[in-house]
Amino acid sequence: MRTTVQDVMTTDVATVNQNASFHQVAELLISRGISGVPVLDDHDHVVGVVSEADLLAKEEFKQRYYGDDYRPPLRARIRHMAGSEGKGYDKATGETAGALMTSPAHVTAADVPVVQAARLMDRHGVKRLPVIDTDGRLVGIVSRRDLLRVFLRLDKDIERQILADIPPDRTWTAPQGLGVTVADGVVTLSGVTGRHSEAIAIVRMAENIDGVVAVHDELTWRYDDVVEIPAWGGA
Repeated sequence: MRTTVQDVMTTDVATVNQNASFHQVAELLISRGISGVPVLDDHDHVVGVVSEADLLAKEEFKQRYYGDDYRPPLRARIRHMAGSEGKGYDKATGETAGALMTSPAHVTAADVPVVQAARLMDRHGVKRLPVIDTDGRLVGIVSRRDLLRVFLRLDKDIERQILADIPPDRTWTAPQGLGVTVADGVVTLSGVTGRHSEAIAIVRMAENIDGVVAVHDELTWRYDDVVEIPAWGGA
């Protein structure tokens, strides 16, 4: 069985209401030692995420425009507000979590495989994903660190699962005839299968097991039933 977000997520989630002040958000991040939190509306729906970067953007803005008693000309401020950075200006001048947050939030569901959640984080460049139920309410949060725990399985547990996952009703080599060694998550498969296709299936099955870092294929077979289609070419 594949590990899902529910298996690794944290359910004790630090959150802020969208009306929370800048200082409330900052104090929560510092006291909990975290870099970001989900922002909820009054019905516990996730409406965004506010992070250290969002708070620092405001502080940088304040120093740029108000530090050392400096204030740009009115024309420059109007131009900044109306230009391509207008959205950044609105966030930087925001006073509540709702104004400072990044929205909409990238979220996931509890039954999503951890691999899918990891790809979502990578695609959007985020460090955490709020986990929501079918109504959009927060049920947990999953971080990059949580996902990495999947790769900390014991080697013997991975080996045991590989052998157990070979369906007994298939014509593959009996599990006791299959050589499986695992070292630091790297699996080496050896032995003889009846067919080439069976060897391919075993390798793919092993690659999809949680905790497997890589698979070294040393399998051989008695009958090659994999037909390679030649490249198309004219006469």
